[in-house]
Amino acid sequence: MPEMAVDRTDESLIALRRILRSTELYARDLAQAAGLTPAQLRVLQIVAGKGGSAQPKALAKQMGVSQATVTALVDKLVGRGFATRHRNAEDRRQTDIVLTPDGQAAVEEAPDALQQRYVKEFEKLADWEQAMLVGALERVAAMLDAHELDASPVLTIGDIHTGKTSH
Repeated sequence: MPEMAVDRTDESLIALRRILRSTELYARDLAQAAGLTPAQLRVLQIVAGKGGSAQPKALAKQMGVSQATVTALVDKLVGRGFATRHRNAEDRRQTDIVLTPDGQAAVEEAPDALQQRYVKEFEKLADWEQAMLVGALERVAAMLDAHELDASPVLTIGDIHTGKTSH
C-alpha cells in the first residue's frame, strides 16, 4: 500500500474519532449542565417550538426515529418532571406531550447545541460543498454499515436504532 494511502487512512480515522469525541464531550457537558441527553433536549426543543405541546407521532417524524424511541425519550422526560402526557382535547384517542415549567427552563438554559453549530457552519457552505459533504458522510455511513440505522439529525452517542442511547 502506498505511503500516501496509509496517511489518508490514518487522517480519515483521526477525523472520524475527533467527530465522535466532540459528540461525547457535548453529551457530557449537556448532561452536567441540564441533566439531559442530546436526544432528550431535542424532544424538549421540538415541543417548545410547537407552542409547548406536541404528539409523539409528530416528534418521531420530525426527529426521524421510531415512535418506540420517542416513547422511551418521553418516558424519561416525564419521569424527571420535564414533560407530562395529556389526552388531546379534540381527539381523546391521541396523547399530547406538554412541557412543564422545568422542561421550558431546561430548553432555555441548555448550552449551545453541537448540531446547531454544525447547521450554522454547514449552511454557510456553497451548494456544491454541501452536496459533496453529504455524499461523503453517506458513504462513510455505508462503509460502517450504518446507513440504514434509525437516526435523527441529533448529534449524540450510543445506538439510536435499538434505543440504547442514554435516554
